[in-house]
Amino acid sequence: MKKNELALYDPFIKEIKALIYRRQYEAMKQVNAELIQLYWEIGGEIDRQQREQGWGKSVVEVLAKELQKEFPGVQGFSARNLWLMRSFYIEYSQNVNLHPSGAEIHRVSLPALLAEIGWKKNIIFDFIEMGIEHSEAELEAGIINNIRSFLSEMGGDFSFIGNQYHLDVADDDYYIDLLLYHRRLRCLIAIELKIGEFKPEYAGKMQFYLTALDETMKLPDENPSIGIIICKSKNRTRVEYTLKTTNKPIGVATYSFYETLPENMRFLLPSPDEIAAIIHEFGSDDE
Repeated sequence: MKKNELALYDPFIKEIKALIYRRQYEAMKQVNAELIQLYWEIGGEIDRQQREQGWGKSVVEVLAKELQKEFPGVQGFSARNLWLMRSFYIEYSQNVNLHPSGAEIHRVSLPALLAEIGWKKNIIFDFIEMGIEHSEAELEAGIINNIRSFLSEMGGDFSFIGNQYHLDVADDDYYIDLLLYHRRLRCLIAIELKIGEFKPEYAGKMQFYLTALDETMKLPDENPSIGIIICKSKNRTRVEYTLKTTNKPIGVATYSFYETLPENMRFLLPSPDEIAAIIHEFGSDDE
């Protein structure tokens, strides 16, 4: 494009950019308001039930586990955060000007508000992406409901260990979508299910999982764990294999294509195309 043509369009381009920024800001304000209302209601219900039913701390632990099952991967509903919702409710319930139904509280940014009660983790985008996470849960459920056929289609060497498999790393909770064991390779196989296009950070997250599995679960005579990232988008399903990289810090986003795996692994593991066909068969029919 010539420079004079760009100059001709410049006011229009700036106008569209400004429009996008304005709408992003308005959308974020709405999300803030909805999140505040949600946290207020959850915190209030926890407080009410504990007072009326005489329940102790265990109810929050149970609730957190059940919410993690329903919304896998969404970290905002941990036990710690649920307690903070209760604290949020108790702290501001006596101040009519800061009640979520009033106007004042909506003028306060969510991170600033939550920081006042010690809530450091920003979970706005977890909340926005909850619909995506729920779709991933449906895909996972489709596989779990047909787990025998799924394992058979994967080659017959896989054994099922669990879904939403819990990892405790430095007192933080993490959940692997599917955890399998490969008998002939004699290693753990972690599978992550994603809705949408592949993102490099998925590989970094898988590297973290593989390191945690090798340090906490792998037996001395077993081989290092292998990761499989399955991204099911509207038009296709992309599959990436992930191996633990040595001498590199956790979180380095490196992954291996099927063709670059050692020959013994390629021989024993299904190809990306085979896995994509299996996912299409046992997952949701939205492609």
